[in-house]
Amino acid sequence: MWPVIANQISEATGSDFTILDKKPLSGGDINQAFRISDGHKSYFVKLSDRARVDMFRCEWNSLDHLLRTQTLVIPKPICCGTTVGSSFLVLEYLPFGESDEQDWHMLGRQLAHLHRSHGQPMYGWDEDNFLGSSVQPNAWHKKWSTFFAEQRVGWQLKLLEEKGIRFGDIEEIVGAIKLRLANHHPSASLLHGDLWRGNLAFTEHMGVLFDPASYFGDRETDIAMTELFGQFPLAFYQGYHAVWPLDEGYTERRELYNLYHLLNHVSHFGEPYIAQTKTSLYRVIAS
Repeated sequence: MWPVIANQISEATGSDFTILDKKPLSGGDINQAFRISDGHKSYFVKLSDRARVDMFRCEWNSLDHLLRTQTLVIPKPICCGTTVGSSFLVLEYLPFGESDEQDWHMLGRQLAHLHRSHGQPMYGWDEDNFLGSSVQPNAWHKKWSTFFAEQRVGWQLKLLEEKGIRFGDIEEIVGAIKLRLANHHPSASLLHGDLWRGNLAFTEHMGVLFDPASYFGDRETDIAMTELFGQFPLAFYQGYHAVWPLDEGYTERRELYNLYHLLNHVSHFGEPYIAQTKTSLYRVIAS
């Protein structure tokens, strides 16, 4: 496996690469992670079973889109592919360190610039991708209310019903969400798509974002997720607002947007998130 990966790196970079050191790193809930080196150059490698190669290809595409905006520090994707029994994604290796208030403020500013970097007239993405291991449908749509209600919350509810977990009548819930968002017509911003604390770090006093699930949608969905599992430091939001203040009504939409991620957590982790999701869904539908 490792000689195949080394060969792919050599082809992608145009420079011979032989793995002389391999160190396992703490990864996510789905993949294994390694730092590999030839003594001079290092790379970050994610490994999974062969069937998950499409997840890595979609992640590559998201990283490439984010990198091209030149608004944030993003690990450069090097190559991805398969070996006999595994799939892999190789990224630029960035050493992580500590952060201070100024670093968080700058990250907020950079995220706002990312969100303002495109003038896309529709919501969606050129392909379906993944949120964790769940398929994330991205068919283009002109109406944000329809896109979010059907392809985010409605989709997750259908996935959960297939697993025997039911939160109510799907058509009723989707209709209620469409109504909640009917008068909200946000710009279609390029999003990270899965922006929680575990998907960012800092290197040389610059924020680094990784593990994206990108699409074009309401920028508020990125901000909302930063508040789902404990807020980012205040300096982050101050930096963001200094570049592009949030629209009126954001706090009312925040829980609605985070419902999508709670449903996805139920899909991945089950029982620990069911009660919180039921409470959130009740508040969203009843309000």
